[in-house]
Amino acid sequence: MNFDPKDLEKRFYSDGYQLAMKAVEAGLSGETLLSSVKEMHQLVDEVMEYFSDFAKKQNRAPACRKGCSWCCHQPVFALSYEMDVLNDFIEKNFDNATREQIAKRATEKNTKLKGLQGDALLNSKFPCPLLENGACMAYAARPVACRIYLSTSVASCQKFFSEPENEEAVPALLQFPMRIGRLINEGFKAALKTAGVKVEEMRIEEGAGTFRSS
Repeated sequence: MNFDPKDLEKRFYSDGYQLAMKAVEAGLSGETLLSSVKEMHQLVDEVMEYFSDFAKKQNRAPACRKGCSWCCHQPVFALSYEMDVLNDFIEKNFDNATREQIAKRATEKNTKLKGLQGDALLNSKFPCPLLENGACMAYAARPVACRIYLSTSVASCQKFFSEPENEEAVPALLQFPMRIGRLINEGFKAALKTAGVKVEEMRIEEGAGTFRSS
């Protein structure tokens, strides 16, 4: 496969931008924006699948699988429109008791991380409020940060989990697809900001449980 990395970066940034502009041109209703974010997530998934297949041919296949949750214990950042999709999924797919439990876990993790900054925050290891029996309860609605985190070595992720202060303990991530996924999301965000939409970044536990109004 021959490609110009810079050309691909521009193309996928533009793809993200155009997806958000569809929502802007349609009037930016709540459901329209949710639909556009889901389209953006689908595009990211397709890109990750493509690069995963390519990595396999290079003997660098992603080792990620259901039940492997080492990465689900670190802070995960999402944009506010992604949290809208996540909370919409939680609201529509779980009963009150489960939603309350998720919100409780989110509050507990947020309390533990309160006041942490820099490396202390990024190296912290507490389970995501949506982690249940080693799997994500809201996998279909997970943010871009989760979708693009592709590791080729479970051992490297386990070491990063066990030795967060060890600078040599770094997950063996596929860097280029991660960058492409981020650029799709950056393009999406840029279009919304151009339309005057306020976009904030937050950790999952800061936004999980703040359910949208029906």
